[in-house]
Amino acid sequence: MAIALHGVSVSLDADDNEIKAAAAKKMGVRGGDIDTLRVRRQSVDSRRGSVRLVYTLHITLRDKPLQAKMERRFGATEPNQTREITYGEADAGRVVVVGAGPCGLFAALTLAGHGYRPLLIERGQDMKQRESDVKQLMSGGVLNEESNICFGAGGAGAFSDGKLTTRIKDGRAEQVLQTLAECGAPNEILTLAKPHTGTEYIRAAVSRMIEKIRTLGGEVRFGCKLTGMRTRDGALCGVTVISSDTEEEIQTRAVILAIGHSARDTFSALLGNGVQMVAKPFAVGLRIEHPREMIDKAQYGEAYTHPRLGAAEYRLTSKHGGRGVYTFCMCPGGEVVCSATERGGTAVNGMSYYRRDAENSNSAIVVSVNPGDFAVHPLGGIEFQRRIERAAYEAAGGYGAPAQTVGDYLDGKATQRFGGVTPSYKPHVKAGNLHPLLPEYAAAGIAAGILDFGRKLKGFDMPEAVLTGVETRTSAPIRLPRGENMQSASAGGLFPAGEGAGYAGGIVSAAVDGIRAAEKLMETYKRP
Repeated sequence: MAIALHGVSVSLDADDNEIKAAAAKKMGVRGGDIDTLRVRRQSVDSRRGSVRLVYTLHITLRDKPLQAKMERRFGATEPNQTREITYGEADAGRVVVVGAGPCGLFAALTLAGHGYRPLLIERGQDMKQRESDVKQLMSGGVLNEESNICFGAGGAGAFSDGKLTTRIKDGRAEQVLQTLAECGAPNEILTLAKPHTGTEYIRAAVSRMIEKIRTLGGEVRFGCKLTGMRTRDGALCGVTVISSDTEEEIQTRAVILAIGHSARDTFSALLGNGVQMVAKPFAVGLRIEHPREMIDKAQYGEAYTHPRLGAAEYRLTSKHGGRGVYTFCMCPGGEVVCSATERGGTAVNGMSYYRRDAENSNSAIVVSVNPGDFAVHPLGGIEFQRRIERAAYEAAGGYGAPAQTVGDYLDGKATQRFGGVTPSYKPHVKAGNLHPLLPEYAAAGIAAGILDFGRKLKGFDMPEAVLTGVETRTSAPIRLPRGENMQSASAGGLFPAGEGAGYAGGIVSAAVDGIRAAEKLMETYKRP
């Protein structure tokens, strides 16, 4: 074990010796007493008018009695714990993982590492083909409903900022970061308080994970979609899939369902097969874009150009009419992208590359939506999303996106032209009025939120900032109930997991849920 020393604050220009000296001073020891020092977390503190780096350090001392004393005073690191798996005795047939987003990838990798030789199926395409399909959408407005920002290798997280922050307290989160680093993500994700990979590194890591699954004996099929399942006496006994217009039935008693938040047709098929699901809260809103330099200055002041800072982030919350209003999925130095998956509907999201050096920074401003706001039906939230997306499609004409300046939005008038901020969305935006696209409470909540956020972050409410619509895919509007064994409440052997099942919100939490689902599966079913 080591001393876990938190809150070691140094200047932006501090070198390793200065960090070591600051740690020694905080503990009340000499620098020469320190044997090893490892940066565990690095964050930025821009409060109180100055910008400093703050570290959590893992430290060992040469004097072991002094080490023990410091561990009692400041705290000690947890010893590495290997989770022992007691394999079950039931026969699973062919173990299947549905979906190659973070949840499905980490579930399949875990199973493959334990000798289960899983079949991983993904309705979308591999990374190379998927990148080509997304490029075609951005350049020509041509949507491939099965290969896009949401569907394909890596899931929606592959075309995002690649954020790896999480609020969950689970040791598996470190396993996720370590695996991503081993597969090509920057090693700094192991130490930064708010790690990100950018879209290019998360894509590379995903491709290497897929190679690793295959090397360990797993099979990965792209362009292969789950269309139904069979049960006998309340337990799973098979699934049907379709690829290249050919339907196939797979005999299986164990399936990890990691389909993501946008597989609407799959939700419908599963409901028709008797899988229990319930509506849950989510959020809808718009994307807002500001000049990156303005956000950087607002957060860091005169230090905003310092090379150790990078593009600034923010996270803002408010309330309006009893509903939560908050920024979501902030992409510093990024762009707004099309996350549509169905013909006749437009949805947007944010994406950025590792350097985060694009002209604009963007985030979603969203307002909470509750099951009482839409039809009383498990799929009522999906229809609610669709109505908003279809309105946006009609307003923009195709897979362009409707947009409006903040000044015009607050004044309630249609935008005619853009000024200080150029919209980044491709293939095109159409200036207009976004209010009619959203429920009244959401449109009003966004307006109130912008004004409140402008008081908290200087310039957030600048009139030239651009709003682009609509953001509807914040999370799945559905939850698939499961028990302590992580199996579906209505079908034994079916393990609903990740964002699509309503149990995660982001790359790391989804990946952790996938690992947990794999572990629970192995506790029930024997290796082939």
